Amino acid sequence: MVRTRLLARRGEFWAGSDLADEEVCALHDPLFFHQLGGFGAVALTPEDDDAGYLLGVVSADRLAVVQALAVHPGHRRRGLATALVERFAQLAGATGARMLQAVVLPTDEPGLAVGTSLGATVARSADHAGPGADRMVLTRSLPG
Repeated sequence: MVRTRLLARRGEFWAGSDLADEEVCALHDPLFFHQLGGFGAVALTPEDDDAGYLLGVVSADRLAVVQALAVHPGHRRRGLATALVERFAQLAGATGARMLQAVVLPTDEPGLAVGTSLGATVARSADHAGPGADRMVLTRSLPG
């Protein structure tokens, strides 16, 4: 099962993240693998090894939300995160999504860099994940 495989390697994929292990696990709710799997993507190496992945969903009000995006350290800085987001945007746009959104920690420099390079606007959301847990919300329009 993909979820089990990715969670088993979460220490590798989420290396450098400021998220606690239980927060990383929570991002991988089984719902994203069973009911919402059509919007996820796993990038594989030529040897069939996991290089990166994205979990996402399109809401009823046509908002495409990136739930989780991770690239293995051995495959970072090669455009893989950008390619995964663009693939998700394409899939979401084909279903009528008009906006793409992701939420990252204020300290997530790679996440902020990917978002801004793709044209997202960034806004601080105070207490987004609870009292004192600010987040940065990245939003961009999708063609349509």
